[in-house]
Amino acid sequence: MITTLSPKQQKTLIRIILAFAILVSVIILQQTNIVSETAILLVLYLVPYAVIGYDVLTRAGKNIFHGKIFDENFLMTIATIGAFALGEYPEAVAVMLFYQVGELFQSYAVSKSRKSIAALMDIRPDHANIESNGQLIEVDPGELKTGDVIIIKPGERVPVDGVVISGSSDLNTMSLTGESLPRPVDAGDEVISGCVNMSGLLRVRVQKPYGESTVARILDLVENAAAKKAKTENFITTFSRYYTPVVVGVAAALAVLPPILFGEPFVDWVGRALIFLVVSCPCALVISIPLSFYGGIGGASRNGILIKGGNYLEALAKTETVVFDKTGTLTTGSFRVNSIKPSGEMTEEQLIMYAALAESSSTHPLAASIRAAYGKEIDRSVVANVTETAGRGVSAEVSGRVVLAGNAKLLADGGVAIPPSAPAGTAIHVAVDKIYAGYLLFSDTAKPSAKKAVNDLKKLGVKHTAMLTGDAEAAAKLTAEELGIDSYRAGLLPQEKVSGLEDIMEKFGGSTAYVGDGINDAPVLSRADVGIAMGSLGSDAAIEAADVVLMDDDPAKVATAVRISKKTFWIVRENIVFALGVKFFVLAFAAAGFATMWEAVFADVGVAVIAILNAMRTLGFSEK
Repeated sequence: MITTLSPKQQKTLIRIILAFAILVSVIILQQTNIVSETAILLVLYLVPYAVIGYDVLTRAGKNIFHGKIFDENFLMTIATIGAFALGEYPEAVAVMLFYQVGELFQSYAVSKSRKSIAALMDIRPDHANIESNGQLIEVDPGELKTGDVIIIKPGERVPVDGVVISGSSDLNTMSLTGESLPRPVDAGDEVISGCVNMSGLLRVRVQKPYGESTVARILDLVENAAAKKAKTENFITTFSRYYTPVVVGVAAALAVLPPILFGEPFVDWVGRALIFLVVSCPCALVISIPLSFYGGIGGASRNGILIKGGNYLEALAKTETVVFDKTGTLTTGSFRVNSIKPSGEMTEEQLIMYAALAESSSTHPLAASIRAAYGKEIDRSVVANVTETAGRGVSAEVSGRVVLAGNAKLLADGGVAIPPSAPAGTAIHVAVDKIYAGYLLFSDTAKPSAKKAVNDLKKLGVKHTAMLTGDAEAAAKLTAEELGIDSYRAGLLPQEKVSGLEDIMEKFGGSTAYVGDGINDAPVLSRADVGIAMGSLGSDAAIEAADVVLMDDDPAKVATAVRISKKTFWIVRENIVFALGVKFFVLAFAAAGFATMWEAVFADVGVAVIAILNAMRTLGFSEK
């Protein structure tokens, strides 16, 4: 830990060790009666007090001068000076000493969390290489225009989003996605800015100017994330604003009223008031609560999840319903043959063979999935007279037989009637020699982690999962059943998705999250309590509208985000209950005259240190 401390933190640590050593030495001198003179002891105890507390005393003085009286520096100062006045020298030094220990832990935790977030900030490219007259010239990424061709050397960061024209390499996407495995890229592949080119030379055509590239959007989101506080943070800020003056007033009343009203000794009640003041310092809350949220955001960043503020972290922790978009979010957008339904005497093997041979030259995505389902080498020598009609399908001669493979319109044009029982979803109908031969059903391929995402969310306490999609009913039903999604609505336009989400929010209540990726998801992302966008493949509008961005399009990261948020919020509640519980208990004892200064020290700085250490657990969140 020491090697990772900043110079300022190392200086504080040295002061803590030095003050502690002097304090122990003076206590030994006092306990062994080597030094018993009160005046000398006071001077000796003032040495560690000055070593460890001079900056707190200075800040308290400056704040008072500027009219900002009631803060933790003021409370530390007045309590410790009061303890000296009552002759409780070790306790006075201990209060300041443990306060600085808590401050050091807090500073270390903030630095560590900031480094996690800064790892995202480190994606900013320094320069771009552009070709001009056969020469490579380094330019600012902001000077690049759409269509420019740039060269990315091994070891350099991709400056803007683009498409590889030539070359192949592996990209390190860890700072963007949290994924440690390199991503291979080749000619024709898209590259996103912020990744590091690890091996080969890449020639890339610029698709977006720097200001619209992934790296610029992410940096803008990160820079604005810390400004959005959770409701709990705002409550603690407001609470401490009123709490400190109130406890100072109560302490003053405690010191003055009983002696005046009941003739009690002033010394006893001033002592109780000072103990009351020491206990009442709100450091445990005002430090540990923001630290917990900051640590949670940092932990999420380390897992490739950008949460735009503590308020969204808190809302995510309370999520009871998660609604997904389908294509691009739960599915890859690539189709596969899901079912082969022959008709008449045609077998499944014959049906897929005729369809694959007829579609052997087509570049349509469904044709590719038919050939993949056939799984055998295509013998093009038996295929002739291929005619492809856009939007309808293919006609071809296969081993001398006329084959039609396409939609209902294609078969109708060929004089072939489709049985009424045939499905209306995504299907390819096949006819051989003008006789209906059957159909192939297709479904979108679910992402490998999609089912795990749904299961993990339910294990985390999400009560309902739903899917809203513009796809056909059959495809939506198949995906929902495959992934275990509780309900779905299909065939929706963007505005209908919004009304669909509102229906779900009204029916199930609680906090609702929506996960989407396309530009059509932007309105519904904005309407949800928490909008979660798929980052690297998501549209600009979706990322802008979202509250949480997943950097690697992995739906399982939704559960990771919820898990981190719940853990963070749980730690926040632990600290609030623990700190207030101990403080109110010891405050009551202090007012009644049963608490000592040492118990007050524990209730204040001891509780603060424990709460800060508890808050630091948020820094360790990892799914790796």
